[in-house]
Amino acid sequence: MCYAHGGHISTCYSCAEILVALYYGGVLRVDSKNPNWADRDRFILSKGHGETIMYALLADLGFFPEEWTRTAYRAGSCRLGGHVDHKIPGIEATAGALGHGLGIGCGMALAAKMDGLPNLHVVLLGDAECSEGSVWEAAMFAAQHKLGQLVAIIDRNGIGSLDYTENYIALEPFADKWRSFGWDVVTVEDGHDFASLLEALPQSRPRVSDRPLAVIAKTVKGKGVSLFENDPIWHVRPVTSDIIEQARAELLEQDA
Repeated sequence: MCYAHGGHISTCYSCAEILVALYYGGVLRVDSKNPNWADRDRFILSKGHGETIMYALLADLGFFPEEWTRTAYRAGSCRLGGHVDHKIPGIEATAGALGHGLGIGCGMALAAKMDGLPNLHVVLLGDAECSEGSVWEAAMFAAQHKLGQLVAIIDRNGIGSLDYTENYIALEPFADKWRSFGWDVVTVEDGHDFASLLEALPQSRPRVSDRPLAVIAKTVKGKGVSLFENDPIWHVRPVTSDIIEQARAELLEQDA
């Protein structure tokens, strides 16, 4: 998809296991045949530039035809645009400018709480996104309203669009910041390990705690492809035919 029409390839590789754990690990309760099911859990991809992996996953689950990933991604009808859009089946909120997903999740979670509903609300943020003031305003709001059904997963790969996070607005001590805002915090040391992710993510409805939960998943941007890993330039660099063959070979070798 990125080879044909562009995209942010490395940010997709850092969150692939997180998304698989959520959608295939029994964490999120959703129905591809009824995307607007009232009792579904809500997932918001706040780092909306990770759209490529999100579209591949939703197509695999049957939310829309897989053909769209070849014919409608940033091309043709452009049903699948360069950031996620709420008009796409399985997408709850449009993302573009970063920093808004957690606030949207707060609103959804508060509405569900007022209605007495047990739905889980999960927001996936990029760590560089957490330099936005709106994220911390939403964090305070969530704690104030005791939104225990709200989960923020932070893809802590340490890289923003052009540089390493600690070089421009340092986030550490990151877990302590979330705790000081009144959140429960779990740090997953290997955000690519399914067992560790599933242990950290809520499995029950409702959660026992009335404090929102932050899951800090330590990941590698570009994980799985040596050329991409931990290099900020691959946030925007195009994928060539040579690179795609190298990436496929490395990923197949890891699966063998």
